Amino acid sequence: MSSATLTGPIVVAPHHFPGLAREEATAKQFGVELIATPDKGAFAAAIVGAEIVMITPYAKLAAEDFARMTRCKGVIRYGMGYDNIDTEAAAKANIPVSIVPGTANEEVASHALAMGLALVRRLPQGHRAIADGGWNGAIGLDTPKLSKLVVGVVGVGRIGRMLAGYWRALGAEVRGYDPFADLSTVEGITPVSLDEALVDSDVVSLHVPLNAETRNLVSAEVLDRMRPHAVLVNVSRGGLIDEQALAEALHQGKLAGAALDVFSDEPLPADHPLRTAPSTLLTPHIAWRSDRSLDALQEGAVLRLQKALMGEQMPDLV
Repeated sequence: MSSATLTGPIVVAPHHFPGLAREEATAKQFGVELIATPDKGAFAAAIVGAEIVMITPYAKLAAEDFARMTRCKGVIRYGMGYDNIDTEAAAKANIPVSIVPGTANEEVASHALAMGLALVRRLPQGHRAIADGGWNGAIGLDTPKLSKLVVGVVGVGRIGRMLAGYWRALGAEVRGYDPFADLSTVEGITPVSLDEALVDSDVVSLHVPLNAETRNLVSAEVLDRMRPHAVLVNVSRGGLIDEQALAEALHQGKLAGAALDVFSDEPLPADHPLRTAPSTLLTPHIAWRSDRSLDALQEGAVLRLQKALMGEQMPDLV
């Protein structure tokens, strides 16, 4: 594909970026129109005529969308996760999907560490005690020392390995589960089964993609079997945890806490049960953010856009 063959625009999904200067400059360079859609409705309408779609987490591409995208030559996903894209439908439609991985590994790993430490040291409980007019009570008496802490990292890719290094530096024992990695060759991580990582750890940190196998990975049954003083961290993908079951477990005191940056439905609905669950630390899908990560993300997406416009294969196809 070359720019001369394009008869439709580049369509950008709803986003929270400060601007699209890089994307607009590339579109101008190749003489094509760029449409930045303001909402999901406008996005759904614009993709019908799009030749390239640049999608954020704030929109979805389902099978019926790909059936309507008869002009589309490629989809670019800002970021690494693509659970909001029906990749099987994309493959059937012969539309390549490119992701932008690795732009915020350090940010996500450090966010997971910060969340885990806050929960281990019972910071949400301490904050709530003072906010409610009380004092310390029994808060923190069940907290393991860092040097005695067992951390279960579920998914030991680039982010999981970085997080494991952080926890080891603090003196914790790190156990890892990853069906696609040979952890016997990774220094400082003890390979364990998925069940061991989930139910025999003081901290469980999730770093896996969302798919049919991992949806509700942390189920009500798993929550019932986790250590009673354990804490759960998810900075990976909403949908990995049965959120209703988690809220109930927290209300019943089955866990010491949970910290989530991602949710099944985003933005988090006003009546979501986790909003009122005790011992929680919730952040609005910001683990990837820093003063450099946004530039890196947009630069990576534009690089893929340029390759597509020049008729070259985009990297990191799924």
